[in-house]
Amino acid sequence: MKSPRDVIIRPIVSEKSYSGIEQNTYTFLVDRRSNKTEIKEAVQAIWDVRVLSVNTLNRKGKTKRRRFTVGKQADQKRAIVTLAEGDAIEIFETGT
Repeated sequence: MKSPRDVIIRPIVSEKSYSGIEQNTYTFLVDRRSNKTEIKEAVQAIWDVRVLSVNTLNRKGKTKRRRFTVGKQADQKRAIVTLAEGDAIEIFETGT
């Protein structure tokens, strides 16, 4: 059994992820081997919120030229989590 902190690596901080907060959706970088059920249970365990749905997407790492060789960034798995009405995750809240 994986720990919830092993499933959820970190939140994604971007303009697009911040625009989803108004629709009560949050974006996380997750472990590539985790499934939607594990992600849902991890978010509910860490932040004590009700999760309605989890959408996942796999992003291929970009290929970059490094002087004489070609390097590759790591592949990522992201989870877009929709919370129930009235629930929120504090780490995303802005100071406005």
